This record gives sequence, C-alpha cells and structure tokens, in this order.
Amino acid sequence: MEKVGILVVSYGSREVAMVDAFTRSTEYNTELYVADKQLNPFNLRNSTKHVVIPDLNINEISKFAEANKDRIDFGIVGPEKPIIEGIRDLIEKKTGIPMICPTKEYAIEESKVQQRLLFQKIVPSVNPRFKIYDPKDYKNTSEVKKAVYDWLDTLDNQAVVKPDKPAAGKGVGVWGDHFSNREQLFEHFLSNYQYGSVIIEEKIEGEESSFQAFCDGKHLVPLPDTRDYKRAFDGDKGPNTGGMGSYKSTGYVLPFLTRDERAREEEIVTRIFEKWKTTAEDKTALRGVPLYVAFMHTGKGSKILENNSRPGDPEIINVLPIMKDDLVDVCYRILEGNLTRIALEEAATVVTYEAPPNYGGYADAFPSLVNPEEVDKPVDLKKAYALSKKYGDKIRVYPGSMELRGNGTFALKSRAVCVVGVGEDIQAARQISLEGVAAIKGGALWHRTDVASEQHIESSIKHMDALRREK
Repeated sequence: MEKVGILVVSYGSREVAMVDAFTRSTEYNTELYVADKQLNPFNLRNSTKHVVIPDLNINEISKFAEANKDRIDFGIVGPEKPIIEGIRDLIEKKTGIPMICPTKEYAIEESKVQQRLLFQKIVPSVNPRFKIYDPKDYKNTSEVKKAVYDWLDTLDNQAVVKPDKPAAGKGVGVWGDHFSNREQLFEHFLSNYQYGSVIIEEKIEGEESSFQAFCDGKHLVPLPDTRDYKRAFDGDKGPNTGGMGSYKSTGYVLPFLTRDERAREEEIVTRIFEKWKTTAEDKTALRGVPLYVAFMHTGKGSKILENNSRPGDPEIINVLPIMKDDLVDVCYRILEGNLTRIALEEAATVVTYEAPPNYGGYADAFPSLVNPEEVDKPVDLKKAYALSKKYGDKIRVYPGSMELRGNGTFALKSRAVCVVGVGEDIQAARQISLEGVAAIKGGALWHRTDVASEQHIESSIKHMDALRREK
C-alpha cells in the first residue's frame, strides 16, 4: 500500500470524523500529523505525531508542518479560525505542503458584509432585506441610532443584528429571542458596532437546511442536505449553540423539502461559485469547502442566512461515515483539480452531541438535572465503543472537546462527544445514535433528545406545507 502523510488541523469531533475516515482507508497506509486544540484521545491514538496548540495559532501550526514536511503529502483544515487567518497561504509559502481549504482572500466567513455584497451582485433574491452600518458613515451614537430606528420602522422591528466579523461583541441577535424592544436591540447593536460594521436584516420565517459542497477550485461537488439543531434544548428552546446534532435522509433531499427546492439550492450555490471563481487569480483558491450555506426556505423562495468557508460541524459528520470513495483519493482529486463526483451509500445518518453542564446554559436552565458529583468525573466511552460489536460500521463515537489526562478522559467546555448512527432510514439511524449516547457515562453530560425525532420532522413538513400555501 502507498504511504501518505496527512496534516490535520483539528478543533473537535468534525476533525475526528476526518481522522477516522483517513484511518479507514483501504488503499493507503496513512500517517496522520495532527495539530489539535486539545489532547483529544481519538486523535492521539490514531496519529503518527500529535501536537496540542490550544489557540490554533497558525504560526505554531506552520512550525509543526515544517518540522514534518518531508513526511507530509498534504494538509486539511476543519476549524474556521485558522482558515480566516490564512493558514493555507502561510503553510504553502513556508513548506510547499498543499493545503485543502480556501485561501485567506476567499475565506468569506470572515465578513458577513462581504457575503451580503457578493450575493447581492450575483443572486440578489437570496438576500433578505438588509442595511449595513459602518462606523465611518456616522458622526455619533445619536445619528446611528436614528438610522437604526428608521430601518426598524420599515421592518416592523422584526430584525436580526449581525456583526461583520465573527465573535464580535454579543454576536448575532434576533428579535424575540435576544431582545424584545428597541432599547435592548440597540444595546446589542452597540456591543457589536464598537468593533466595526454591523448588518441589520429582516427576520425570516421558514425551515433551515445546510448545504455543503467539496471543491477543487474548478468544480463544485454538492453533498446531501442536512438539518442542524442550533438551539440548546428540546423543542428548539434556549440559546444558539455550535449545533447539538443533525440528520440527513437516505438521499440528498431533506423530508420537508421538495426535489425542486433542493435543485434550487444547487442552482443558487453554483451561480455564486461560477461567478466568484472568475475573480481568483489562483484557480485553486476555493478548494476545500468554500460554500457551506445555511438556507432558510420560506415557501416564497430560498434565502441565505450565512455562508461558511469550511466543513460544517456537525453537518459534515453526517456525510463522512457513508462515503464510498476513499477520503484520501477524494483529497488527491481536489488537489489535482479533477473532482467531479463523490459516491455515497444510500443511508440516513443522525448525529447527537453530548455536552457538559456549563455549555448552552444547561446548568442554569435545569439545575436539578445536574448531578454535581458527576461534573468533574472522567467520561467513560468504552460501552459506547463496544456497540460496534452490535452495529459494526453503523455507529461512530467521536470525542470532541475532551482531553486525555493521567487519570482518564475529561470533558472540557464545549460539545464533548458525538455519536453517529447510520441506518436505512432516519429513525433507524436515530435509534443507534441515541443508544450510543446513553452508553456514555460520567461528566454529567447532557444532550437534546429530539434530534431527528418523528415529531420534529413532521412539524417541519407541516410548516413548509403551510408556507407554500401562503404563496
């Protein structure tokens, strides 16, 4: 078997799923060089060399790559921060190792303003109504406040406030969720405005889907739609999180969408890609997953909530376990510029995340459900892994925000571990995922119990039917 060295820049379970796919290669003898946010037990066990870089500093990652460049054939990046900061540009310049992720210039996730303006130029119908507030355009707080309130009059207050840059101020705020009057909205606005431009756009009602596509710079290869569960608690309650779970159906279309609506997604993203790539001098600049799009389906057309420049977490975890193609081969085709298709099993997948009590406001919302004696205890994954004897490749256990210490594996502050179930339909996959989650002990971990439930999916179907009738 041909030996191949791969650099993996890792944050959590998304990259563990990549590591798992690489180690399952039947065509290559893989050596993995993992630059990790924490001492992840799965990555440590499956890597040739492993280094912990808690802040994922691109200069430190580059040094790790340079020290091993004679054994690394290519690299792949999952988390957004290093991509936005230009990890590809830096490593390729310093080491010559080809990297699979967009260049810094095309990491459009860095700017929500840039996204809106790009979409406005290429396919304006996907944008909600929006206005951009740039501090350079206003003399003082009173002036910008009047402009904001005038826009709120137009939107009847049904607004979403978004900072231009990721993680600025209080982040995204939604009318009815984060504020219920103009004073609260403007306070939220100012927390972001002090760091730069802010967008206020109309709040859109509908059903959300996640669209992802692999790209070699020239070709876009769409992946199946997935449904992410952003809210922390059952019934879509609580604060937004990084995603408490997700599901995909057996094919490419989610149960609440029509084939035409899925085709419209592909048409929109392809139009954006084909126009966008013409602006790149480097025709490989967009390779990786440059378009991971959050769509909102309104019944009167599809809108784009935002775009990201990397694989989705958890959404890519729904796809990697059912790829028929060897992921190493897929990466080589991306680098060679001849990726035109990816073969997948006809299977449904469900991802359920477990998180510690300090994540998503769980301990504050449900204090009686948190056993304080369990909080700082090690997390035991052995029984979850043992389910592979029963289910084989239909179950995957991917630790994320967990670190190995001398006396065990411990959950950190973010989503700790996810379990993927693979089945002939969504409910079969869900049952496997939940059985795996139930087998995980310690750390007082918790999860949403309604990810991919029949009730939740039926609610989405009925909602979309009602929205279509309103046309």
